[in-house]
Amino acid sequence: MDGLVLAKLLKEADEGGYAIPSFNYSDIWDFKAIVEAAEEEHAPIMIASNPLVVAEFGAETCAAIGNVAMVKAKIPLIHHLDHSFSIEMCKECIDFGYPSVMIDASKYDLETNIKMVNAVMAYAEKKHVYVEAEVGKIKGKGIEGNFKEGDDFLVRVEDAVVLSKATHVNSLAIGIGSAHGFYQGKPQLNFERLSEVNKAIDTHLVLHGGTGIPREDVQKAIRLGINKVNVGTIIHCTYMNSLHKELDRVGDNPYTLDVMKKIRDDIKNVVKTWIQTCMTNGRAR
Repeated sequence: MDGLVLAKLLKEADEGGYAIPSFNYSDIWDFKAIVEAAEEEHAPIMIASNPLVVAEFGAETCAAIGNVAMVKAKIPLIHHLDHSFSIEMCKECIDFGYPSVMIDASKYDLETNIKMVNAVMAYAEKKHVYVEAEVGKIKGKGIEGNFKEGDDFLVRVEDAVVLSKATHVNSLAIGIGSAHGFYQGKPQLNFERLSEVNKAIDTHLVLHGGTGIPREDVQKAIRLGINKVNVGTIIHCTYMNSLHKELDRVGDNPYTLDVMKKIRDDIKNVVKTWIQTCMTNGRAR
């Protein structure tokens, strides 16, 4: 599996009016649940490890799990490194077989962002690995610094154009008001800015911070040019909350497999809901 497969999937999504969902995993249990849900829905997906997961288990271990899963999955499955702030981590994951990586240099000035993206692109292209970058900022966890009142987190159309032309990056996460984690109140996505960026560049666009965005807003964003939707918080929160309830129910000394098999369905139900949200507009199931 390489980045050319992902490029084909995202092109088909763009032409078909749907988006490829990308789900973050924390360990083997939610990884397995995510893949099983996608297979039952007959849907192509991405499955992503964030830098904390890679740092904890190691790039080689994460890549090995992903490489086996991509071969055995009954659906197109792309293993992805999400929100890496490190060029070296991107290179390490590429070396071990990740077909897709994200270098997030959005906290830096545009010139530095471009330099970091180009460094990863130069390394990735040799192995046909797909690269995602970010411009503007996705609020919430993982972003350093404080946001001021106003639109300073929003992607500037001219910045998206400059970065896209300077790097030829494969896809671009853009700041349009979404946030990592749960939202305080209703998310306020700037659909006008999304539309402007989509008209200005041909690069595939990515919506981060999917958790908590109403279904109708996600689908509107897809109609306006989003080809990939990231979902993370609701996955690990469902995992932990379901585990907590099940442990309370069974009491002391349960067997690991008995507990984990029981909570897997809760994770799968969330994944299936997001697959249906992202794919309702297009791909026949």
